[in-house]
Amino acid sequence: MKAVFLKELKLNLKNFLIWSLSVGGLGFFCILLYQSMQGEVKQMADAFSNMGAFSDAFGMSTLSIATLTGYFATEVGAVHGLGSGMFAAILAIGILSKEEEGHTGEFLFSLPVSRIKVLTAKALCVAIMLVCFTALCAILYATGFATLGEELHMADFFKYMGMQLLMNFETAGICFLASSLSGKNRMGMGIALALFFYFFDLIGRVVPDLKDALVIGPYSYANASEIFSGVETKPASIVIAAVVLILSTASAFAVYNRRDLAS
Repeated sequence: MKAVFLKELKLNLKNFLIWSLSVGGLGFFCILLYQSMQGEVKQMADAFSNMGAFSDAFGMSTLSIATLTGYFATEVGAVHGLGSGMFAAILAIGILSKEEEGHTGEFLFSLPVSRIKVLTAKALCVAIMLVCFTALCAILYATGFATLGEELHMADFFKYMGMQLLMNFETAGICFLASSLSGKNRMGMGIALALFFYFFDLIGRVVPDLKDALVIGPYSYANASEIFSGVETKPASIVIAAVVLILSTASAFAVYNRRDLAS
């Protein structure tokens, strides 16, 4: 199990570095750009806050982009939310199916190691990668605030990054289940799922009839503008996220452990 876990970490290290440095680095440079754009941003703040549905969707009606905190929540929050969700989906949806698609499962499962241990090692790899991704992005964002000499509300910041991590776990759990069902790497499906979850939340904040349904989506409790403006997180959304994560992961173990794998 240890050998499988370390091998998966090594195989996914390149993708991890590309995604974490791309998403975190983009957020970092967006923060640095605020200083040079500060004058223009203050002029646009009032206009953006009164753009109706657009303002509601991106949180500009509750937070002012004239402040760095508001700018971070509305701009960098959107970049991180979409980027991290796509990384979680891509990472999880191929980690099991690649064994059949690449015919490496014939060798892997001939070793004296059970499928349960292989699945556990791969699931732990996904979890560790997502934790490290979140930590590295958080360091880059905090560095951006420190570089500009701006105060970062640490309680809100840690809550936001923690909720983003839970959202990534939930997305990864769903994609982990999808990976256990297929003998091919469905990367396109993973990206589509992440985009669907993101835009479902975006549209739900604009369309009144969908607002009550937002609680079932993984982005409902990880919205930066709500967290930084002090909006209370609905306990139901956290409970649903935990249930979806547990059920999807458990189902992946059950399905993959019993399924006949393609040779």
